[in-house]
Amino acid sequence: MTDSIADRTRTQLALGEALNPALRAMISFNPQAQDEARAAAARAAGGALPPLSGKTVSIKDNIDTAGWRTTMGSAFFRDHVPATDAPVVQRLRRAGAVLVGKANLHEFAFGGTTQNPHHGLGRNPWNADAIPGGSSGGSGSSVAAGLCDISLGTDTGGSVRIPAALNGVVGLRPTHGRVPNTGCFPVSGAYDTIGPLARTVAEVAQAYEVIAGPDAGDDWTEDRPVASWAHRFAQGIEGLRIGVPEAWCMQDLDPEVERLMRAAIAQLRALGAVVRGIELPGAALAQSHLMPMVHAEAAAVHAERLASAPGSFGADVLGRLQQGVAVDSRAYAEALRFKQRWLRVVDDAFSRVDVIVTPSCPITAPLAIDTARMVETTRGLSRFTYAWALAGTPALSVPVGFAANGLPAGMQLVAPRWEDARVLALGAHYQAATDHHLRRPAMLTAALARLAA
Repeated sequence: MTDSIADRTRTQLALGEALNPALRAMISFNPQAQDEARAAAARAAGGALPPLSGKTVSIKDNIDTAGWRTTMGSAFFRDHVPATDAPVVQRLRRAGAVLVGKANLHEFAFGGTTQNPHHGLGRNPWNADAIPGGSSGGSGSSVAAGLCDISLGTDTGGSVRIPAALNGVVGLRPTHGRVPNTGCFPVSGAYDTIGPLARTVAEVAQAYEVIAGPDAGDDWTEDRPVASWAHRFAQGIEGLRIGVPEAWCMQDLDPEVERLMRAAIAQLRALGAVVRGIELPGAALAQSHLMPMVHAEAAAVHAERLASAPGSFGADVLGRLQQGVAVDSRAYAEALRFKQRWLRVVDDAFSRVDVIVTPSCPITAPLAIDTARMVETTRGLSRFTYAWALAGTPALSVPVGFAANGLPAGMQLVAPRWEDARVLALGAHYQAATDHHLRRPAMLTAALARLAA
């Protein structure tokens, strides 16, 4: 065990050195990572095994790390060094995790492509000509490329689930209020949440249970018991009621994504779940109502920077922030009224089913694009994710296989608020019956072969 912790960390840091110049998954690496690995190995040798003992973790670079640069993916904070760790980072350290580095992101976590003009254009390890999604693109690609076991990302409208789907890994957006955002630079406090990504649902669940829980510095968190995902898994999924909103989410898909989704739904049925079609009135409008609120709140966060140094923003993010400045009170009020109607629709749906299933994204990873098309691309990728951010519900993206172009796709599992363990258990049962998550990008297998030579 002790040797494996040190050896795995050494290998993953070597992979970072070999692959990061092409992927730009990481903005910086932790100079103390080897020391942290040795300390974790010593604790393991002494028989003390905290829940994430020796697991390597990358941290999205908008989450504070004490004495270690946290840039927000921006030029404004290029040399910013926080004095304290964010609570989620403190909890990871106490749980025995080894922090390997800070993951690249879309500038200020405000876009879905991670084509970052300040810290490098993020790339997808399954095809380096494709994007890793965003805004937690570096989190998704660092896990898929083997640079770490787990990553912490953030999700406002889809920024954990989109990179999870496009990189073929698992990503959880927890119930809003379950994980504290203290020490994380905001997009919109009303919808932001930190969430973990990893290859397996089990690793995501372990990290989630470590970081979940209230914090006095976050007004949104609630002090509720965190249900055990393992206990929920042991109950099985026989008879679990799964709803598929066909009219909303199974139309106008990439044909390959539709093929993979239908196969995944058939697998859930074969595992004993009861699958039925459902209606979700207004689902297709949720994205267009949440976006103005998020844009307006992000513009408020950046008001001083927009006034004093607009040219220091990347052009795509500046354009989105300027859209936020232009949001008027009537549009914001109408969005709030829509939210109340949508919450009633969601509550009604969950009175009839236990889990709702949709694709995570309607397409596989697009090729790297002109940044002028970032808004259009982000809107397309987040078509099925914004609705659940608006509802505050937990949503898990799980890999469902690979399209003919060799790129992965993801399935999104959604449960009522505070039922995070339900989607984690279902996702783990699905992974136990499939092997999509076991595949590795060719660049990773080639790099491992070179390191072994």
